[in-house]
Amino acid sequence: MSNVANLNWESFRTFFKIGMFTLGGGYAMIPLIEEEVVGKHRWIGKDEMLDLIAIAQSCPGVFAINISIFVGYKLNKVRGAVTCAMGTALPSFLIILAIAIFFHQFEDNRYIAAMFRGIRPAVVALIAVPTFNMAKQAKLNRFTCWIPVVSALLIWLLGVSPIWIIIVAGAGGYVWGRLTATPNPPHFNGEGKA
Repeated sequence: MSNVANLNWESFRTFFKIGMFTLGGGYAMIPLIEEEVVGKHRWIGKDEMLDLIAIAQSCPGVFAINISIFVGYKLNKVRGAVTCAMGTALPSFLIILAIAIFFHQFEDNRYIAAMFRGIRPAVVALIAVPTFNMAKQAKLNRFTCWIPVVSALLIWLLGVSPIWIIIVAGAGGYVWGRLTATPNPPHFNGEGKA
């Protein structure tokens, strides 16, 4: 098996495992994705992972699929993106298909209902942990901590669409980056002259 085929198989297997064993959707997958992609396989760095999360959140579509596409593309261009996306989507597709086929047999089962009640608090924790980790990695400080708080309040209390929050935050980040960017230093030739 070639290196590329090995990488495709390993990335498919990794994202299949993430898709298979993560409950609670895309945000609950973040700790597993980070552990596998950044920690175990070292396919991308921590800072790059944070950037990919921001981009995946800003793009339309399912968060987990978006991030798997970005990681796969970095690994092996279009073939890697398709491989990782399939690995992420296939477990959910198969599980939902099985539930659709057999749902009528256990929809009133009290054990199944109790299991789902027990899973809910764990899903909240799975979403909360990556949120705090991303806040630390984003280097929030006393000057920037108001941004997520105001954003959350605008969405929660005033019903502002998250799309507008993303657009305004992206535009504001771009303007801030342009205003605070240091100009490029002059390039010198071999004689020490600009």
